[in-house]
Amino acid sequence: MKHLHFQEKEQFKKLFLEENIDKFEDRFKVLESFLQTERHVTADELADLINSTGTTLPIDFIKDTLRFMCRFGFASKNRFHNGKISYEHRHLGQHHDHMICTKCNKIVEFSDENMENLQKKIASRYNFHMLQHRMEIYGICSKCLKQRVQLMPLVSAKEGEQMVIRDFAGSSGLCMRLISMGLRPGDKIEVITNPGKGKMVIAADCKRYVIGHGMANKILVQSEK
Repeated sequence: MKHLHFQEKEQFKKLFLEENIDKFEDRFKVLESFLQTERHVTADELADLINSTGTTLPIDFIKDTLRFMCRFGFASKNRFHNGKISYEHRHLGQHHDHMICTKCNKIVEFSDENMENLQKKIASRYNFHMLQHRMEIYGICSKCLKQRVQLMPLVSAKEGEQMVIRDFAGSSGLCMRLISMGLRPGDKIEVITNPGKGKMVIAADCKRYVIGHGMANKILVQSEK
């Protein structure tokens, strides 16, 4: 990795000087701090890393340098489901995909040669010339999964989760209302949307149901395994 970072620094010097990019010394400090971390970082997080070295640079200057780094292929810009823009190393000849935890926002990088070959075969099958691709798998990481209560209110479920209705915690009137809607304990459901407040949408037996926050809090569900 040290050799790889040395190459990145040397190419950074060559390209930035050839293109007459201003304030080269300060921009090189941004690169050095960026290479110190092997995780996805936001511009603000990178600013904190730079500050920890005793150097203070304006956040707009750091963002501008990151823009150049993406332009010249030293960094990749990502915007995952949380809407935050983050940056990661773009090492030449290397490709990886991402798994993102929807609870803690942890990002796990992975690569799989079999999957890469399968994607090429699929593209070839459809006579499609693939230029680039990215895969993002959203779910819940092992740490967050251990923290989840096995039986929980539907309102706590994440979008895309497959759940099983186990019980209704409300009054008999509420139970009858849910049953009249077509929902019963034992039904398998999928969470379609859950904005965290207001109404959410679930699907059961190929039908969509709009459930209010209060009602969803009374439906006890368990993750389908």
